[in-house]
Amino acid sequence: METIIYDETDKITEDMVDWMEDLLNVAAGKLNVTDKAEVSITVVTNDKIREINKEYRDKDQVTDVISFAIEDDEEDLFKEFDLDGITIPRDLGDIFISYDKAVEQATEFGHSVERELGFLMVHGFLHLNGYDHMTTEEEKIMFSLQEEILKEYGLKR
Repeated sequence: METIIYDETDKITEDMVDWMEDLLNVAAGKLNVTDKAEVSITVVTNDKIREINKEYRDKDQVTDVISFAIEDDEEDLFKEFDLDGITIPRDLGDIFISYDKAVEQATEFGHSVERELGFLMVHGFLHLNGYDHMTTEEEKIMFSLQEEILKEYGLKR
């Protein structure tokens, strides 16, 4: 899977990019996401994520992660597209993460910033792949899968 990481904060190092890509590949493997898929992660400031949250969700507040799935139709969720013999990568969507909020939450929860960034990335990735936490049952499924992926990768609290 191709992971494109944009850093609008100048806080993400090359080493961080490497493990972020590796973590999402572990998550993709767990979900049987095709190798011919792509996702973008943009790391932003609290001000920027607040703007995005206000514009797209009508919530004028800072949040930690926002996901925008390209494929909302469940029938298309795991489909690859082929045009005249050329396979077009599945664009799963975009994930925006507030670096500032990740640092704040890492401090609050007593774990590393890397662990918090990983948690937020996997959380957003699961949303892009049809998981949600609107009900108690959905939350249990999504959060246990999230923890399973983080544990498998080695990002512990």
